[in-house]
Formats: sequence, structure tokens, C-alpha cells
Amino acid sequence: MPRDSRRSTRREFIQQTAAGVTIASLAPSAWTAAAVGEMPMRDFGNTGEKVSALGVGGHAIGQIKEDQESVDFIREAIDLGATFLDNAWEYHGGRAEELMGRALRDGYRDKAFLMTKHHGRKEKSMAMEHLEDSLRRLETDVIDLWQFHEVVYDDDPDMIFSEGGAIEAADEAKQQGKVRYIGFTGHKDPAIFKKMLDHDYKWDAVQMPVNVMDPHYRSFINEILPILNERGIAPIAMKTMGGGHILRANVVEPKEALRFAWSQPIATLVSGMSSRDILHQNVELAQSFEPMNEEEQIALLERTKAFAVAGEFEPFKSTNGYDGPVGRKIHGIA
Repeated sequence: MPRDSRRSTRREFIQQTAAGVTIASLAPSAWTAAAVGEMPMRDFGNTGEKVSALGVGGHAIGQIKEDQESVDFIREAIDLGATFLDNAWEYHGGRAEELMGRALRDGYRDKAFLMTKHHGRKEKSMAMEHLEDSLRRLETDVIDLWQFHEVVYDDDPDMIFSEGGAIEAADEAKQQGKVRYIGFTGHKDPAIFKKMLDHDYKWDAVQMPVNVMDPHYRSFINEILPILNERGIAPIAMKTMGGGHILRANVVEPKEALRFAWSQPIATLVSGMSSRDILHQNVELAQSFEPMNEEEQIALLERTKAFAVAGEFEPFKSTNGYDGPVGRKIHGIA
């Protein structure tokens, strides 16, 4: 799509309220309404792919105690249409990828859009090692989307793009046909994302917090989402419940939180689900989704504002408590 055309489309669904909060309502072309009982599909940026509106969070997969139960859970999610699969090299010491690999046997790999993440930074070799580990554990020859995980430190962009750094691994992995698309993730500060996006690199996807409190504090919705849509980069929503913290504020119901996130111009929403009840509830919400209009979004954000401005219910932004052990080690943090 020509850049001018993307800007015009963006103006159709991004508006600034008087309070300075971004309000979005999906352009009809950005999502495909499903028939009753079917999963809606959405455009995955400018890649030409379509992905399921609901994605399966890989970390939660490793929280299911019984291996076979986890395998069955992943397959049931795929059968229900939640075919976008999230994972990461370090989740549960690799167990999450191994379980997903088992679940993708018997033809299930062909039904899924498979994503995993890695912690490559200054050393290209580390990223390539993580890639080979992920391919082996996931029992696949190619990963659909390979992402730099937890870009949450100020110097992460400089490390990734340093000479001999991990960005070279991303390019090589694509050239080798082991990876189809490249992206990055993070949950701390949109300023760090801007540093990543300032590099002249063709990103395919970016994964970030999208929730009912985000517009009031270090907002990825306000500061990053418009850039992604303008450039045709697929936005992947996460932390839609704030890791459960947002629900503690008792100002929003889970179904409202999901509906708000889906009403933003995102490609898919990754949900951490570890029980069949939650899976079925989320699938039903995705199947019956109708975008929130501007008035509904404004009212919801006014309700959450007082709880959101200090980041108390988004501790993955306001504290270091959500920084993973691999990233801490790379940066010399105990």
C-alpha cells in the first residue's frame, strides 16, 4: 500500500480526544468478520498473511502441569481457530517450545502461524544458537515469525544493531529460509521502541502492551501503534489484562478489556490461557466481537484513568519485576 494511502487510512480510525488519549475504531478492511462460530481473521501488516484475532500465549502453555494436557490444549485452540501461536526460547527452560512442538505433529503445523522469540543482542552467534534450539524444540524447519524478545533496556537497540550483532542473524535466518518474518517485542517504554523503529530496517511485526490503562501511562497505543499502522508493520497486542494486575483495580471486566484491545488497529491479541474455560470464553468473545465505538472507548478510558496514571497496575512498565532472567544476565543485572 502506498505510504500516502496508509496515512489516509490511519486518519480514518485514529482520533485524539480532548484528553489526549488515542481512540481507535477498526477500518472495515483491517479485519474480516467471521460467520457465526468462526474465528475472525485479520491482516498481518503488509505481509499478505491473515492471522487469527486470538493468539495462544506460549508462557501460559508451560504452566499446565501435565505434558499431554498442554499438547491437547494447544490442539484444541487450533481446532477452535486460534491458530496464531506465541512462544519464546527461554519460556520454562525450553519446555514451552517442546510442548508446542509435540502439539504441532500430525498435521497441526500446517494449520498454525508459529511465532517464537529470542534474546540475541550483541552476538550474532547467540541469536543463531537460540534459533537452532527453537527449530529443534518446535519440530519445524521454518518459524513464521521470529522476534527479538524483551526489548526493555535503553541500550537494547544499539546492541541489536551493533556490528556483528543479532540483526545480522535475523537477515541470515531469512536468507536461509529458516524464518519468514522478523519482529521485536517489549513491555517497558515506547521511547525504546522508537529507537528500534528509527533504524532503517523492514520490520514485519511488533508485539507490545495494548490495554485499557495503557493510554494514560507510557502509552504504546498513543506513541507506537500509529507508527506501525503507517508503516504497514503488524501490531501484536499483549498484556491486555496487564498480567492480571488490571483486573485487581476492579474497574473493568475481562470481556471489556479484550473488546477494547480488539477495537484497536492490531493484527492479533496474544492471550495467556492455561485452562479450557478461559480458552472457550476468549474464543467466544473473538467470534462475537464488535468494535467499540468512540463514545464507548472514551467512557471506558475515563473510568480507568485514575488507576492508570502512575503505572501501578502496569508493573511491567513501572518496575523491573517483569524483566526476564536472560535479559538481566545480558545486561549484568542481578
